[in-house]
Order: sequence, then structure tokens, then C-alpha cells
Amino acid sequence: MPKIAIVQAGTVLYDKVATLEKVKKYVVEASENGAELVLFPEAFIGGYPKWNNFGITMGTRTPEGRKEFKRYFENAIEEHGEESKSIESLASQKNIHIVIGVVEREASTLYCSVFFYSPEGYLGKHRKLLPTALERCVWGQGDGSTMPVFNTSVGKIGSAICWENYMPLYRMTLYNKEVQIYLAPTVDDRDVWLSTMRTIALEGRCFVVSACQYLKSSAYPSDHLLRKEHGDDTVLIRGGSCAVDPLGTVLVEPDFTQETIRYTEFDLSDIALGKMDLDVVGHYSRPDVFQLTVNENQMSTVTNKKE
Repeated sequence: MPKIAIVQAGTVLYDKVATLEKVKKYVVEASENGAELVLFPEAFIGGYPKWNNFGITMGTRTPEGRKEFKRYFENAIEEHGEESKSIESLASQKNIHIVIGVVEREASTLYCSVFFYSPEGYLGKHRKLLPTALERCVWGQGDGSTMPVFNTSVGKIGSAICWENYMPLYRMTLYNKEVQIYLAPTVDDRDVWLSTMRTIALEGRCFVVSACQYLKSSAYPSDHLLRKEHGDDTVLIRGGSCAVDPLGTVLVEPDFTQETIRYTEFDLSDIALGKMDLDVVGHYSRPDVFQLTVNENQMSTVTNKKE
């Protein structure tokens, strides 16, 4: 019965060193409480700069907004960079799986990604397929090459980030890979998020675990305009982390009041209880009527060919 720690906390915006210290703190706490996997929210390292518009309006950008983006860009991390290696080392030291939302930097593009670590090392990543709304102005799009389900000692784990959970074809892709523990890091703190997680658990007949940030305006640096406007105690993202079993029973109820770490544990063999009468990629499917084609190739704008 895997025990999972769900971190409901916020980034220290524009300070990845301090954020990494928070990662260490929560990983140590999770490990000391017997967790085998710890899940962090979307964009935990690098940050989700709520209410920040980066000076973008239709058809125009501002010099101040460009400087803001530069500051944000400099706090992103690389897949095999120093920060990632430190998390890899932490997973090994504490004998725990770490699944964490990051702002990933590759060349001059940022991505909203999830990095997966096991006690044995770095496993890989998932990049958000389609950033939502203004997110598209600061994050690039992922492709089908980073949609993994990893077979770990905890179970088969995969991830959908925030509103990717409203992409039914991506969900089907994860179900087809036999995901058992469906991990949903997010910043969506609405009341309806729990109903979304329950729907996915029921649809996929899997365990669903979601971690959401709890972020106050004090997360911004003291010199930041939003900090000056809203003070220290305005709640920007209010949490709502949760966990649901394959029959829709809520294992961890949302808490909208505080930064916290929650725990859940379950028996993966209970997945069979749900699969008995519903398997959307198995006996409850109609491949003679519906088929999904998935392109999992890594896509590149420039392809060099030699005769």
C-alpha cells in the first residue's frame, strides 16, 4: 500500500534557491512520515506568478514586462541542470519518489513541466501540451514525446498538469498506458476541481492525487509591484489538494485555508474493483467505432537531412 505525501505550498517567487530549500523541507518531512512518493504542485520551482501580466496587452508589450520575463526566465531550471541534480540526489538520500512541477528552460524557451525522480535516479519528464490563456505568452507547448507512465515500486505513475485534465484524448492516452496513480499538479483552486478529479478517477478507474499551490502575495519579492499593491496576506492561490479512489471516494478532502502537507495511502489491487464494470480502453470501448491515434515523436522546427 503506497503512502503518498501531497504538498500544498507556494513557490518563493523569483528565488529558486529558497524554493529548493522548501522542496528539501517537505521531502524530508514526507520521508520521515513514511511516504514513498511526494507530489508537488504545478510550476513549484520557477513559480506560477499569479496576477502578473508581464506587460502584455493585445498587440503591445512593455519594456517593464520584458524585464519581468527576464527575471522569471532566470529562475527556471534545466532538465539536467544543477537544481535537477540536487533533487535527484535528495530522492536517493531519502529513498523516496519525487514528482514536482517546474518551469523548465531549454535554450530560449520555457515550458511548464513535471520532473519525475526515483530513489534510483531521474526518470524523465512531462511537458504541458497546451498552456492555458496568458500562460501561452510565457510557456511553450510540449509534444507527444513526453507523455510517460513510469512503472515504479510505488505503482505505474503518470501526470496531467492543471487544465490538461480537461483534454479527454490525453487522459485516454494515460489510461491506455495503464496508469494506476494519476498525478495532477495544478494551480486550479476552484471548488469544481474536486469534481474534475472524481470524474477522472471514475473514468480511468485509477487513483487520482492532485497537489495545488497555496500562495500568498508575500511570495513576491518585497520590491515587487504586486507585493506593494496587495501587501503580505492576500491569498493568490488557495490550495484545494485532494485524492480520490477508482470508485470516486474522496480520500483527501480539499483544504483551502493553509500551506500544508497531506497524506494518503491505498491498495492498488482495488483498481480491479472498478475495472470489473468499466475499462474505457478495454472491455468498455468500441474500437470498431472509435480509435485514437497518438503521435509520440519528438517534434522539431528544423530537421537537417543529408543526401
